[in-house]
Amino acid sequence: MKRAVLFSLLAAAGIAAQAQAPQGPGFVDRARVERVEPQYETVQVPRQECTSQWVTEQRPVAGTGANGVNYGGVIVGGVAGGLLGNQVGKGHGREAATAAGAVIGALAGNHIANANSAPQQYEQSQREVRQCRTVHDVQQRLTGYRVTFDYRGYEQTIITPEKPGNTIPVRVSVMPVEEREYHRR
Repeated sequence: MKRAVLFSLLAAAGIAAQAQAPQGPGFVDRARVERVEPQYETVQVPRQECTSQWVTEQRPVAGTGANGVNYGGVIVGGVAGGLLGNQVGKGHGREAATAAGAVIGALAGNHIANANSAPQQYEQSQREVRQCRTVHDVQQRLTGYRVTFDYRGYEQTIITPEKPGNTIPVRVSVMPVEEREYHRR
C-alpha cells in the first residue's frame, strides 16, 4: 500500500513538473538587461488642408442698360428709313431704296434708342471659394524595443514588443561537446 501511494505521488509530481516545464530543450533563467532603446518607424499620415477666400463678383442688374435690341427704336427707325427710301428712285430702284432705307433706319433707330437709355448697372456680390489639398504629416510610431541583455558574460540583442524590466527570461540549453573538441582544450 505504501508503495502504491508513493508511486502515485511520484507520478503526480512528474506530471506537474512536466506541465510547468517550458516547451523545447533547456530551462528558463533570468538575464540582466543592459540597454533598452525604443524603436520607431516613420509613417506619413494624410490629412485635408482647406482654405477659404471671399471673391467679389460684379453681375449686371436685370432691366438696366442696353440689352441688345430695342424693339421700339427698330420699328420707328425702320418705318422712317422706308419712307425716306421710297422718296428716292423710280420703278424697281424705288423698291430697292425702300428696303435699304428700312434696314438702315432700323439699325439707326436701335442705336439711338440704346444710346438714350440708362447705362447698364452692376451689383457686387461676394461668394466663398474653398480650396482643399492633401497634406502628408510625418509621424514617428513606436514599433518595439531593442533590448541588449547579458547572461553570464554572453551579450545579445533582441527586439521586444513591450518594454522589459531589469531582467528578462531567457531559455538556456545545454548541449554536449563533441569528444574531439573536448580533448583539444
